[in-house]
Amino acid sequence: MKIVMLERNNVGNDFTMPDFASFGELTVYEYTKPEEVAARVRDADIIIMNKMPMNEDTLKDAPNVKLICVTATGTDIIDHKYCESRGIVVKNVKGYSTETVVQHTFASLFYLYEKLPFYDEYVKSGEYAKCPTFTFFEHYFNELSGKTWGIVGLGEIGHRVAEVAKAFGCRVIYYSTTGVERPEPYEKKEWAEFLKESDIVSVHAPLNENTRGLFNREAFAEMKKSAFFLNMGRGPIVVEEDLANALETGEIAGAALDVLAKEPILESNPLLRIKDSGKLFITPHIAWASVEARKRLMDEVYLNVETFLSSGR
Repeated sequence: MKIVMLERNNVGNDFTMPDFASFGELTVYEYTKPEEVAARVRDADIIIMNKMPMNEDTLKDAPNVKLICVTATGTDIIDHKYCESRGIVVKNVKGYSTETVVQHTFASLFYLYEKLPFYDEYVKSGEYAKCPTFTFFEHYFNELSGKTWGIVGLGEIGHRVAEVAKAFGCRVIYYSTTGVERPEPYEKKEWAEFLKESDIVSVHAPLNENTRGLFNREAFAEMKKSAFFLNMGRGPIVVEEDLANALETGEIAGAALDVLAKEPILESNPLLRIKDSGKLFITPHIAWASVEARKRLMDEVYLNVETFLSSGR
């Protein structure tokens, strides 16, 4: 059994990886470029990958592939119809990063909401040492309690965000991108109502035909000028030029992003025009990536391989 891991570095080297070599001959690549995939998987029985395309172009010369293990939840990089035609099983991992993403969502919100970049700089610049009073609150902030938190993507992560927001005293509402009716303990809103009522909007949705470009110029124009926008879902859900303009013109108060349309970020990305971290806070797709979550992820990938080999399913 030949196992090829294409992107070892995408899950980090700071924890002990499960013993995939116990299943057979293991080849590990720290990085792989898309144009290198076909050659590297040519003799593979099992492929462990993260962001590399799995389609006819990359797999047509790899006749032995039986299983593709994705070190993630999303599988949009995989051509499922082609894999099905070949009898290739695709396995992802769900739920491994829920608590970490929720933690990062609130860390990002509070960084903006309480004007922490400004106050940290105020103290470290020496200005606080000159202050005639013990406190200084020129940049005002509000309590989260009593505010309306709107969620797009009320899946496992969205539900946990809703629970935590409610614990902080928020009213929670949500918008369904599919329109499917289902029992929820939170208020479902139509799009215009959702945008107008939300003080905080957080996105935890997958990328599909219903969400691509959902947050555009028209959407930001409908939001409160005091609203904060958080995208922890997928980058293309946001039209980045429109978000940059909304922040520059004050249509919304601030935004925090962990995902972008192109990753790593392009030097031409319009969001790079905004240098004020109190208005725009961007992290490099790390919301999922606590040590515990990454270890949990790879342990689950190991179990996926083990289960497949023992059952053929």
